[in-house]
Amino acid sequence: MRRFAVLTIVFTMFLSRSIAAEAPAAPPHSWLFGAWVGGMFPPPATLSTQECLSQPMVIFTRDVVMRATMTSPTYLERQISTVRATTTGFEFKFVPATPQPPETEADVSFGCNDPDGLVVQRQGENQIAFPGCTQFPFPLVRCGTH
Repeated sequence: MRRFAVLTIVFTMFLSRSIAAEAPAAPPHSWLFGAWVGGMFPPPATLSTQECLSQPMVIFTRDVVMRATMTSPTYLERQISTVRATTTGFEFKFVPATPQPPETEADVSFGCNDPDGLVVQRQGENQIAFPGCTQFPFPLVRCGTH
C-alpha cells in the first residue's frame, strides 16, 4: 500500500511538471505576425525589405492590428477581441471602436461591412487579401519576401 502511494505521488508530480513545462499554444493568427505592404495599391513587384518595413500598410501583432491611412501620419490601431482560423484564412473581431469623427469612421473599419470585424483571406505563402473591404481592394504581401 505504501509503495502504491509513493508511486502515485511520484507519477502525479511527474505529470504536473510535464503539463506545466508545455509552452502556451501560439494564437491562431500567428502566421500573420509582421508587416504587410499593398492593399490600398497593388503591391510593388520590387521592394527591398528595408523599403517595405519603412512604410508598411498593415501590421499584425498578438493583440493589435495596425493600419496606415492616407490622411494620417500615425497608424490606426484596433485591439483584437477574438480570432478564428478558417479554411481560407482568419476572421477577426475587434473591441468596439470608440466613436470617431465622421471623417475617420471609414478608416477605423478598414472599409469592411462589419466595422468591428476583418476577414483575412490567405492567397499564397506570403500574400493575403481583405475581401469585401473597400479601402483595401488589392492583395497585401509580407515584408521581407520580395
